Parts: sequence; structure tokens; C-alpha cells
Amino acid sequence: MDIFLRVVAVILEVLVLASVVYCILWGVKLALAEFGVGPKYSRAILMALTVVGVLLVCFFVAHLTAFYPTYPKT
Repeated sequence: MDIFLRVVAVILEVLVLASVVYCILWGVKLALAEFGVGPKYSRAILMALTVVGVLLVCFFVAHLTAFYPTYPKT
């Protein structure tokens, strides 16, 4: 049961962190559009931000699986 709770906690935390990263990167994309980066570079910006987002989520998964505390036995 301890392993199941740990897996569920890690999955929920990764989902929350992934949604935060998504919102931040989408805000960066919108800010770049406001600064005048034209539609010519929209696809390249989207690909670059997607790579950054995937790398961040992979880091979160690696970090949480390695360092997430185990639940004490009662």
C-alpha cells in the first residue's frame, strides 16, 4: 500500500507541475507575440517552448521519483 500511495502522490504532483509549466510557457508565448514577434516565427517559438516544457517535466519526474519521501509504516 505504501508504494501505491507514493506512486499516486508522484503522479498527482507531476500533473500539477506540468499544468503550471504549461501556463507559464503559454504566457511566454503570448508575451513574445505582444512584443511583435510575427507569425513567421510562431511555429519555431512553439517548438522551442515545447522542448523546454518536456525537459522540465522530465526533470520533475526524475526528481520526484528519486527524492520523494516514503511514508512511515504505522
